[in-house]
Amino acid sequence: MRKFDKLTGVAAPLPMANVDTDKIIPKQFLKTIRRDGLGRNLFHEMRYRPDGGENPDFVLNKPAYRKAQILVAGENFGCGSSREHAPWALADFGIRCVISESFADIFYNNCFKNGILPIKVGKKELALLMDDAGRGANATLSVDLEKQEIRGPDGGCIKFEIDPFRKETLLKGLDEIGYTLEKERDIAAFEARAHAERPFAV
Repeated sequence: MRKFDKLTGVAAPLPMANVDTDKIIPKQFLKTIRRDGLGRNLFHEMRYRPDGGENPDFVLNKPAYRKAQILVAGENFGCGSSREHAPWALADFGIRCVISESFADIFYNNCFKNGILPIKVGKKELALLMDDAGRGANATLSVDLEKQEIRGPDGGCIKFEIDPFRKETLLKGLDEIGYTLEKERDIAAFEARAHAERPFAV
């Protein structure tokens, strides 16, 4: 998994509450188990017209935001069904950080497993960041996971909280399996001691 430590990039504003996983990646694109290629269908129903052409009014189709790496979204982002394809699609598009007032729990946890940093901020802070993200080509935010800070284009700083375990795994680029394998030597030593003390146990 890709490490996350510091990120400076364009932030795209998506001031919509309750954006569910079917909006993020519609059900017809869930037939694959590959993580690549889903980015082209991210937010498909909002991003494309019925004839397949791009919707020029959708934020990620605007020139300033086509390479956005940060998404500033409304509350309860990622609600709905528990599809891991949603963070896969975000990551494949290039989104590495999503900032919102709140997230659906399963989506929130899936982000960490796929190298995306989901940040929870208060209503006031979200409004400030949404305003920063609305600046088009100047909508650049800097996210420092180690310091737990978001800096805006004017130099303002917003602190955020994160679970220490989640922080460590992202900084190291480890999912839960990778984190467990880091302890492989300790696990093997424990197993050897347990077998020596209780050879009758299988």
